[in-house]
Amino acid sequence: MPVLSPTSSSSSLVFTCFFIILFVTINSSNPVTITTKAKRPPRQLSVNYYAKSCPQVEQLVGSITSQQFKETPVSAPATIRLFFHDCFVEGCDASILIATQPGSKILAEKDAADNRDLRTEGFDTITRAKALVESKCPGIVSCADILAIAARDFIHLAGGPYYVVKKGRWDGKISMASRVPNNLPHANSTVDQLIKLFSSKGLTIQDLVVLSGAHTIGFAHCKNFVDRLYNYKGTKQADPAIDPRLLKALKMSCPQVGGNADIVAPFDVTTPFVFDHAYYANLQSKLGLLASDEGLFLDLRTKPLVQSFGLDKAKFFLAFSAAMEKMGSIGVKRGKRHGEKRKVCSIHI
Repeated sequence: MPVLSPTSSSSSLVFTCFFIILFVTINSSNPVTITTKAKRPPRQLSVNYYAKSCPQVEQLVGSITSQQFKETPVSAPATIRLFFHDCFVEGCDASILIATQPGSKILAEKDAADNRDLRTEGFDTITRAKALVESKCPGIVSCADILAIAARDFIHLAGGPYYVVKKGRWDGKISMASRVPNNLPHANSTVDQLIKLFSSKGLTIQDLVVLSGAHTIGFAHCKNFVDRLYNYKGTKQADPAIDPRLLKALKMSCPQVGGNADIVAPFDVTTPFVFDHAYYANLQSKLGLLASDEGLFLDLRTKPLVQSFGLDKAKFFLAFSAAMEKMGSIGVKRGKRHGEKRKVCSIHI
């Protein structure tokens, strides 16, 4: 599930707002589950993991996320995306936060091509939260747990469900850019490719559709969908699965050549800043931004789920909470042999 975020350019956000207004004006007329065997969540994860060692950890992280959300709302999709990208590569171990060391020939995950447009607000949130937690509970709470808590906080702050976060992750010792490409979904991934990737992580087809719903907030750069506008699958034509009105608006934002690389468009053209279930209704109206999004409605294996979640927000929220807990258990590290508790999230101990 590609989870993409906007650029840091304030001018691009202004342009995006113009794009949204333009599209709303143009669009004034209408805006069988197959499962794979899931891996059991590691037994060591517990809601009360820090009950004695750092009982105030959730409040500490929450004080940062609430402030960040007020000051820079884009921190929400940025941090949620950061969590997805972390868990899908090496597991949920904060390896995405490691910076490439000066002089090193091995690039860290953060510097992989698929991660270069991750917004700094996501990293800044975790850095600030970690510093506060360390000042109260030094050497106790992992960066991985802080990232999991922060992602949940932002989902809730944006209007989504609140769910309990099980804790007990240690920070991973391995962070290699070379391991990123084959472990992340892409904007043009087919449903077959997405199902295979999610299955390799112990996630079902329902988990795929549910977690893709995180695209109810956030933005994507033009480069991730420009081929759909002008040369879909080498046809030199637009993807027929795009609503003509949306296509017109997107072309105004993203010319085929010579456009501003910082321009972004919202995943959800109806409620781009609210975590709701409009994403699924949009797919049914040919308003999906990425080919990988729209494909979920075109494939018979995933279409019924798109329709179901589009009708019932409560059902989506419940399923999303469960899927996030499952995803948050992927590849969890424990103990000094496999993990560490970093004091600074970007630097190995």
